[in-house]
Amino acid sequence: MKVKITAVRKTEYKDLMKLYENPIKNACDVKVGQVFISENGEKPNDLCSSAWESMEKFVKELSQGGGNFFDGWMKNEKSAMISCNDGFRPVSFYVEVIDE
Repeated sequence: MKVKITAVRKTEYKDLMKLYENPIKNACDVKVGQVFISENGEKPNDLCSSAWESMEKFVKELSQGGGNFFDGWMKNEKSAMISCNDGFRPVSFYVEVIDE
């Protein structure tokens, strides 16, 4: 099954960045509205590896016909809302099955 991964929100915690982060040259390149497609539970080539680590188990479960995470957490049981693990500039991704 194919799973669509859509970046729906991106934020920055500038106060935390100022306190704790060393300056970096290349921060997250993901844009809100950007879409990635996972086929058979595989990582899309252009998706950030850090974001993939956060969502991999959900995408793989959905691609194998699973869902209903945490007993009714999502209105669409064949979906999940996952944030990447960047504590300074997290991106929220809506992950959903697009074919069955």
